[in-house]
Amino acid sequence: MKNPTAFWVLSLLALHAAAEAADRLVLLGASYGKNVLAVCEADGTVLWKQQTAGPAKGHAGHHDIHLLPSGNILYHDSWTLTREINLARQVVWEYDSASRNGNTGKAVDVHAFTRLPDGSTMIAESGVGRIIQVHASGELQHSLPLADGGRAHTRLVRLLADGHYLACAENPGVVTEYDATGKVVWEYPTGTRVYGAIRLRNGNTLIATGSGHGVLEVSPAKETVWEIRETVPGTPIKLAWTTMLQELPNGNRVIGNCHAGEGQPQIFEITRDKKVVWQFDAWDLVGNGLACWEILEGEKAALVRSKLTTAP
Repeated sequence: MKNPTAFWVLSLLALHAAAEAADRLVLLGASYGKNVLAVCEADGTVLWKQQTAGPAKGHAGHHDIHLLPSGNILYHDSWTLTREINLARQVVWEYDSASRNGNTGKAVDVHAFTRLPDGSTMIAESGVGRIIQVHASGELQHSLPLADGGRAHTRLVRLLADGHYLACAENPGVVTEYDATGKVVWEYPTGTRVYGAIRLRNGNTLIATGSGHGVLEVSPAKETVWEIRETVPGTPIKLAWTTMLQELPNGNRVIGNCHAGEGQPQIFEITRDKKVVWQFDAWDLVGNGLACWEILEGEKAALVRSKLTTAP
């Protein structure tokens, strides 16, 4: 060994990565007939699960999910019903976009939502074309219209640190950034039924192209600086409907790979140099319909583990 110091550093990093993987939990929501929420170990072992009503229209469903600071889960039980459930399987809050705040009689789908620090909830209402913020009582606090040209039909929407919104629209296949007033300040056309996008710590945008069978990182100037398409180099992983994304503290990216078929991972972690370091395959539990999930590590994983010791 020419450089023993480098060897030991690499060994320590490998041990740290293994420890992180052992601690990791996966929170997921699967549909397409499975209709289940679950918390799993990194190897797919199920620790907790709850059957859900499933989609209201007989297809798809479960497009977003979040672990809240309380340890509760924010999910949607149908295309319009956003719910908060605790690990004792009690529904503690819900909001039905089909009938609240002017939507009665209108065609509306919900594919994205998040709980805000003040306790209110952001919900992206596709079809009616708006992002709303509602109080715990359901009272409308804020409404932001989405741009036309098909952008009202959203998939994932994420609130950025500066108060802007990063929204994905399947048709016309564009990622749009809105400021707090609804003005379009940046957009990136993918030409595909784009599903998810996140703003990375380096200021670039990581995009899951949905039907484009790929993931790409683009700069503010819209230059592609990193991408994988169709397959992951050096692996048998085939990319299908790429969905959710997560940037880990170590800089690795976690990618959702829905509809890839049996024998393919539904989620995988990849380094910037395109090395796959972790895969998640729970086919018996989620089948071919795992679109939404959240990787839980550190304090989040510890919180859930502690609550699971007392949950029925």
